[in-house]
Amino acid sequence: MDSCLFVLLGATGDLARRKLIPALYRGLLARESTQRVVVLGAGRSDWNDDDLRDAFRTSLHEAGLADDAVEAWCDQCIAYQRVGDDGALDPVFERAAELERERGLPGHRVYYLAVPPSVFEASLREIGEHEQQHPRDGSTRVVIEKPFGHDLDSARALNRLVHTYFDERQVYRIDHYLGKETVQNLLVFRFANPVFEAVWNRHHVERVEITVAEELGVEGRAGYYDTTGALRDMVQNHLTQLLALTAMEPPPRFDADAVRLEKLKVLRAVAGIDPERVVLGRYAAAGGHEGYLDHEDVPSDSTTETFAALRLTVDNWRWQGVPFLLRTGKRMPEKLTEIAVYFRVPPVRLFGGPDRCAISRNVLRLRLQPDERFQLGFEVKRPGDGFDLSSQTLTFDYARAFGEPPAAYETLLVDIVEGDQTLFVHADETEAAWALYQPLLDAALPVHDYPSGSWGPKPAARLFFADRSAQTEAAA
Repeated sequence: MDSCLFVLLGATGDLARRKLIPALYRGLLARESTQRVVVLGAGRSDWNDDDLRDAFRTSLHEAGLADDAVEAWCDQCIAYQRVGDDGALDPVFERAAELERERGLPGHRVYYLAVPPSVFEASLREIGEHEQQHPRDGSTRVVIEKPFGHDLDSARALNRLVHTYFDERQVYRIDHYLGKETVQNLLVFRFANPVFEAVWNRHHVERVEITVAEELGVEGRAGYYDTTGALRDMVQNHLTQLLALTAMEPPPRFDADAVRLEKLKVLRAVAGIDPERVVLGRYAAAGGHEGYLDHEDVPSDSTTETFAALRLTVDNWRWQGVPFLLRTGKRMPEKLTEIAVYFRVPPVRLFGGPDRCAISRNVLRLRLQPDERFQLGFEVKRPGDGFDLSSQTLTFDYARAFGEPPAAYETLLVDIVEGDQTLFVHADETEAAWALYQPLLDAALPVHDYPSGSWGPKPAARLFFADRSAQTEAAA
């Protein structure tokens, strides 16, 4: 891992202080050497080096990092440069060159855009023009936070701008869900264990449910969120990436190009999503919580959704006919990110008549957060006479086996500095994902209210229980 200058645009913001700096220190610095990465923070605040050092020192202390090494790193490896009055980055580029000369850095730079999406375009253009006009011997990498575009057209335009100045191998579109240990282990779980890969197909799987639920509402972000909504904020990126990883074919090797290609094949195989199989919702006041429309920065006539549930299919040899059910929402009963694979019920009853010994589905639950674990349900016979069955579970708990896994940003920041793009989103993936959901964004679908603290509006249940309803009707 070469020494580099980490130029952090938006250094005084919440993301930089709460997430990035603790992850950078844990992931890159505490493991290796506190001298390998120098951070140049940039922002509009009228700060100096000491102000940013104090802010980052506080962030590290709050993250449980407080020792002499932390103090020394903050003093030696943190610098700050205020951007120009008009937002121009020229002062930042000048300070970057100065730091590289002073510290004897080889010229490798990472530009991390921890800034609002509204300034992505201007920042990328300035960085790109500067890099073209002032070439260096070292590498240049650009990191772009989500959301990457607001719709299909804007994503395409942003990709065109990026590729005007940067090769795709220099660009890191970051989705922090891909940095979670359990997400990465999903691929190991599937492809390193033939017992699961052998049944990971339409012959054995009845349906797959992917849920990203949040207990909190949009407190503090209502103004921003009202221009976004659940489809753009969660489905187009986080849930779609989990879908692709769950459904993809085994790559020929575990590297960025091979993994990205298999994910892209999944997205291109998704059949057009029927609007009748999409339910949008908005949390209403309940349980002492205010409703979405009660927030100060939300217009009274807002039609923005805080919940989305979709039923889609992947039309390829492995998954044809298997429904994938995606669900996300705010103000739900618990914070939960989980992939649940429901295997088919055996087609025969071995242990009595139709009213005895009903066999439950085997369900594999891959819990991504919190309490990261894999859990497999299976059937056993209860002790005693007869053949009464009982559903039991086998559980693998990551924290119990290995201790608490590293934060997602720790993994991703290490990969950025080391130049590994495997866990980052390719330009083609972003456009393929937007292409899936653009018709839904254009359709002006109805938004149903649901009580805060519930699992969403009632119509969503029909998406999730359609198969079981059909089976019940057939049996009747």
